[in-house]
Amino acid sequence: MRYGLIAGNGRFPILALETARSLGHEVVAVGIKEEASPEIESLAARCHWISIGELSRLIEILKGEGITEVIMAGQVKHVQIFSAIRPDWRLFKLLASLPRKNTDALIGGVAKVLEGEGIRLADSTLFLKPLLAGEGVLTKRKPSADEQRNIAYGQRIAHALAAHDVGQSVAICERACVAVEAMEGTDAMLRRAASLVDGRALTLVKASARRQHLLFDVPVIGPRTIEVMRECGATAAAVDAGRTLILDREQTLALAKEAGISITGTQPGAR
Repeated sequence: MRYGLIAGNGRFPILALETARSLGHEVVAVGIKEEASPEIESLAARCHWISIGELSRLIEILKGEGITEVIMAGQVKHVQIFSAIRPDWRLFKLLASLPRKNTDALIGGVAKVLEGEGIRLADSTLFLKPLLAGEGVLTKRKPSADEQRNIAYGQRIAHALAAHDVGQSVAICERACVAVEAMEGTDAMLRRAASLVDGRALTLVKASARRQHLLFDVPVIGPRTIEVMRECGATAAAVDAGRTLILDREQTLALAKEAGISITGTQPGAR
């Protein structure tokens, strides 16, 4: 089958393209110039490049390629909304119509525009279901009793914030919320948290927003997450099972084992 893929940054779009090709799917990639890796060019059947503000150009490319189903893979930094990039007339009109400029509102608005052009936004994890975190302890080391308490507390905070589309992650120390992720991303949030706890251990809790779909903004962890956790003294992580992608799983879990980090997949919405 033939699909379109809108590529942001990170490994997510690369893995999606590799898997799609191995399954025999033809995928036309549209890379975000400010975000995507040039590596996508060698993995896609064809590749086009656009800037973040070029919604009309995106539609023109997809329709020209005969694409009726497209997935979004990879992050586009939310702060780009407030950058100097100029939106085209179609995106300007969309932005002006939004009551809020959060991820839900913006990408949900883009999805409606695409749908109006006969292009359906499909599940971001369409090609990567095996990479979704399972339920239970995913590493050799189980979380300690203190880490379990941090996870339980962090879940209440993270899921409440996710419901309002305010980041995906929180950093917890001794059952206190030290830092909340906003537009800066998980890595920067962890570094900020580490600067506040004077060497005490942190627990990272990542939550998926309370949506019934996985069309966009899917939580992701990977080798870099583990490296930053190690740097920041974070000893445990909890992610929503079935709704969080673990990229480069073997390497991620091997790095976690080496660092003594525990990773747990929890029921989405758990309290």
